[in-house]
Amino acid sequence: MNVTNKITLLERLGAYLNGQGTDEEREELRLVKEKAFRQNGWFIPEFVDLAVGQIADNFLRRPLLEAWVAQYPGFGEPKAPKTVGIVAAGNIPLVGFHDWLTGFLSGHRIKLKLSSKDAVLLPHLIGKIAEWSPEAGELTSIQDVLKDCDAYIATGSNNSARYFEFYFSKYPHIIRRNRTSVAVLTGAETPAQLESLADDALLYFGLGCRNVTKVLVPEGYDFEPLMIAFKKYDWLMDNHKYKNNYDYNLALLLLNNAPFKTNDNLLLHENESVFSPSACSITACTATAGNSKPNWPKMLTCSAL
Repeated sequence: MNVTNKITLLERLGAYLNGQGTDEEREELRLVKEKAFRQNGWFIPEFVDLAVGQIADNFLRRPLLEAWVAQYPGFGEPKAPKTVGIVAAGNIPLVGFHDWLTGFLSGHRIKLKLSSKDAVLLPHLIGKIAEWSPEAGELTSIQDVLKDCDAYIATGSNNSARYFEFYFSKYPHIIRRNRTSVAVLTGAETPAQLESLADDALLYFGLGCRNVTKVLVPEGYDFEPLMIAFKKYDWLMDNHKYKNNYDYNLALLLLNNAPFKTNDNLLLHENESVFSPSACSITACTATAGNSKPNWPKMLTCSAL
């Protein structure tokens, strides 16, 4: 199956995700989203819709796909197709979609191992491709155990990465470990910039590996504007999983008599770790006045869980 036909299918998938199908298809997609939320309480409708919309608008438009493929001469038409095993993550909705997309377009066969946390949405999208084109559907198989693959792509924690390295070391592989993002503030940020930082930290409850978990700030930094900006996510406290994590970490801080700040949906406290505890969080490091380099050991962690 050539790349042009695959792009046509992906373009149709993007239209489906944007609700441009029949009434029956729109209802089908709605029910699948509801099922994903029932299966994983972190996949609230707002964040599932966001993930689906971003994929449709930024991955599955024909001009974007054609421009991407054009950068790699011969892409999608290997002389000897291989089998690629993909171990998908499940921290945010459809987080494994891009790995599948690249494998699908590459011209190789895919064996996909899903995360139990995201075992509804991606199989449904792959199923739609198979429904529209049985030939394309045969290129992907979903399996509980990955065996007999020529190469592997695996995403997981630092701990699981050790096992991936052991099992996949003799094959070509890409193994992703824990990741996070850091923001550097000067105190001169506008309210709009701080609100964008709130998005970077708390979209998907901060569970994404690109969510900001550490904020570096100058000594004497006024946290009030930052805390006000994060108030836009007060509504996250309506989710019992998020609120339970917030209450748990608040209790730990109180029991340990540790200094902290809160705006009732976010906790800020001193911590040397780049990662903050539980689900979603932020950290910060202060810089000594008159010093050109930050005082790295002294850090502030803002944890929203």
